Amino acid sequence: MHVDHLTFAVGASGLKAEADRLGKLLGAKFRDGGFHPRFGTRNRILELADDRYVEVVEVLEHPVADKAPYGQAVRARSELGGGWMGWAISVPDLSPFESRLKREAVLGSRKFPDGRLLEWHQIGIKGLLSDPQLPFFLKWDSDQEVLPSALNGTIELAGIEIGGERKRVEEWLGEKLGDVFDGVNLNFTSENGQPGIQAVIFRTKKGLVRV
Repeated sequence: MHVDHLTFAVGASGLKAEADRLGKLLGAKFRDGGFHPRFGTRNRILELADDRYVEVVEVLEHPVADKAPYGQAVRARSELGGGWMGWAISVPDLSPFESRLKREAVLGSRKFPDGRLLEWHQIGIKGLLSDPQLPFFLKWDSDQEVLPSALNGTIELAGIEIGGERKRVEEWLGEKLGDVFDGVNLNFTSENGQPGIQAVIFRTKKGLVRV
């Protein structure tokens, strides 16, 4: 299992302003990632070290966004003012999760501004909707050269602070979690009673930055 990426849903300021704000904090620039035709969303992304990335995502006013669980999740987080929506785990095989969750993974895609298409399968967004501390799972289908990890960045994902219970996430993953998972520090807390990602710590040229 690989901690693949983190998703930040925009607030009232919109996609460009939110990406610019986060980019300034991290000392880097987000690039236009394109749009998700199956989900009714679009994003800007920042590649990180270790084959990871961050996406800032915005829901579009399109009927598909109201039908797709991913579009619903982005809209719900944005209507709360925006912020960290979730985290994604990439795996080589989704069939164990399909069996456990008793449903099939759905095809996802993102169309680049230059027209190229990135495709994957994902499952677990409904779990994230009901319990935001839970990651969703994906398997990349496209060739390596078009994956977000093809442009490896220098900023490192140092840690994730999660509101919730470690045991619940372990049950969802199907394996035990140490304090460090796939090179990322995981800190669980239930202090404010709100499940989900509370903050993310990045290791940048400026030092550690907590967002």
